[in-house]
Amino acid sequence: MKLLTKKIIIQENFSIKGVKKMNKEKVIIIGAGPAGLTAGYELLKDTNKYEVIILEESQEIGGISKTVKYNGNRMDIGGHRFFSKDKKVMDFWKELMPIQGENSFDDEKLGRKKPLKHGGPNPNEENRVMLIRNRVSRIYYLKKFFDYPVSMKKETFLNLGLVRTIKAGCSYIKTIFIKKEETSLENFYINRFGKVLYGMFFEKYTEKLWGRPPSQISADWGAQRVKGLSIKAVISDILSKVFKKKNRKVETSLIEEFWYPKYGPGQLWENLSQEFEKLGGKIKKGYTVKNINIKDNKVISVECITGEGKKEIVGDIFISSMPIKDLVEGFKGETVPKEYLEIALGLPYRDFMTVGLLVKKLEIENKTKIKTLGNIVPDCWIYVQEPDVKLGRIQIFNNWSPYMLENPEENVWIGLEYFCNEGDSYWNMSDEEFIKFAIDELEKIGVINRKNVLDAHRERVKKAYPAYFDTYSRMDELINYLNTFDNLYCVGRNGQHRYNNMDHSMVTAFEAVKNIKKNIKTKENIWNVNTEKEYHEAKG
Repeated sequence: MKLLTKKIIIQENFSIKGVKKMNKEKVIIIGAGPAGLTAGYELLKDTNKYEVIILEESQEIGGISKTVKYNGNRMDIGGHRFFSKDKKVMDFWKELMPIQGENSFDDEKLGRKKPLKHGGPNPNEENRVMLIRNRVSRIYYLKKFFDYPVSMKKETFLNLGLVRTIKAGCSYIKTIFIKKEETSLENFYINRFGKVLYGMFFEKYTEKLWGRPPSQISADWGAQRVKGLSIKAVISDILSKVFKKKNRKVETSLIEEFWYPKYGPGQLWENLSQEFEKLGGKIKKGYTVKNINIKDNKVISVECITGEGKKEIVGDIFISSMPIKDLVEGFKGETVPKEYLEIALGLPYRDFMTVGLLVKKLEIENKTKIKTLGNIVPDCWIYVQEPDVKLGRIQIFNNWSPYMLENPEENVWIGLEYFCNEGDSYWNMSDEEFIKFAIDELEKIGVINRKNVLDAHRERVKKAYPAYFDTYSRMDELINYLNTFDNLYCVGRNGQHRYNNMDHSMVTAFEAVKNIKKNIKTKENIWNVNTEKEYHEAKG
């Protein structure tokens, strides 16, 4: 009787005022990241058929796509470009946050021109606005800058030197005639760039990211993240520009412009959460899902650890964006077959830390023709290929949006990205120790002088990157098992153990909601997002 009372209380919190609960299906969504929020909103926006509650472990919205606020400045965890080959996603974003109609602060001051949207909001006066930003990402190697992706420009060859250039060219020519079987990520890269360029620009960075050499990682990761990118694609893109080819296909890694919320990616997801709640949806923060009760190929309820103790929440439909490892381990009520539990528990993840560093200036010079505030380098991301540091990437938040920091004309706000494993020596360092370590590395490669550091902040993110080794090779078996639960839908990056971008995560939610509304039993369309060739086709 005690349990029944507890369930009734939760259901009452869950109900929408003025609507009879009997007519509604209860949908429980685990996770308030891009996939979970998108699914919740899509369920409620044009129907009155569902009651929807989102259970979020943290006190924040957006998952890894959140914006961290610290001492008046903002950090983008991991860096998020708003660009998609899916028109529905792009329309969704601009409906939530209209495209700017007037110049942003830095563009106005520097005289930079952007394709402004007539009648769009002025970012200097309004907050709910999507900025149009230039994509500049480069590789930092040999204490020199190289285009990312690697380009065929004169500067590339000058930076490499004659001997390296000849070796790289011969190596690439060899791959035209001799292809390796793509049994690993290493062979995937070598087939597209040649062994020499692979060694310079991919091998060490990939090992930093995953903690393992690319020879031990499935080629699936390259198929999903690098897609059509290769030396051939780079050359094709150059030629299409020269000859002004119309409707040229552009690989995601080659785009030159993207959208970005004024205050970082978390702003968009916070706006979406507000729209979701306006439609009657509920978000429960601080609800950690521990147990998922199953019976007769259905999920019956979830049990959560909350600030008010343990709570059980019953539902009719469950959408999960929690890590598959935790999902399957949390199944209770029936015994999970040993082979599937083994696969789930063996799925690997890579954790992530970022250090926000506020500095007076950078030691690296802007030698490009791109104007910037304070004449800082114009990069959004810098991929650090120097093998003698653990640092993986540097974000320069000034270049993502001038509104990400309080004083963009005087200071530079950067994010130092590190890949690690929860509980390792780096993860367990105190904030003070790790910040000192990060500053030491930046000085070592000539990016900053520590005397110019004004402030610093560290953020840790668990299970940021689902990895493609160990039991991942048996992932199809686990998917087949999960699909036997009629009312369970797995969406998003961790929900599918797939290295999805925000748009891919949203599309998994679109597909799940379509299946729920239309009572489509198969879930292949949900799992096939970011795997089907037609989805990878470039946007004109």
